[in-house]
Amino acid sequence: MHYDQSWMGFGLVGGLQAGAIATVVGLLAYLMFNWIGGRSDWGQGARIGWSYLLGLMISGSGDMWDMFYFNYARLQSLQLLKAKLAQVHDPDGIGTRVFFELMGVALGIYIGWVIAGRRRSKA
Repeated sequence: MHYDQSWMGFGLVGGLQAGAIATVVGLLAYLMFNWIGGRSDWGQGARIGWSYLLGLMISGSGDMWDMFYFNYARLQSLQLLKAKLAQVHDPDGIGTRVFFELMGVALGIYIGWVIAGRRRSKA
């Protein structure tokens, strides 16, 4: 799912911005699945796994799909390639954005795990 990336920077700056968004999404996903998993008696692995999957689907699926598409799709003409590249924000920095989205979701889940662990130890 693509979100509006027109306001984002290019290159490393755009990657850091995408990573920050992914961190917030990962944190919220973990807190949601931690709450659901606490009621349903899930283990930490299930909570973290579902959080990571949902976080990537929300924050990084558009960029990951574009990266997959440009590597494996058969673009038969130069005009088609130009049309597809025109739809992507910063095609040169797509790998950087995907990397920071992958790491951002993991960081958000880690932050949520630490927060949940502190709440558990106080109770």
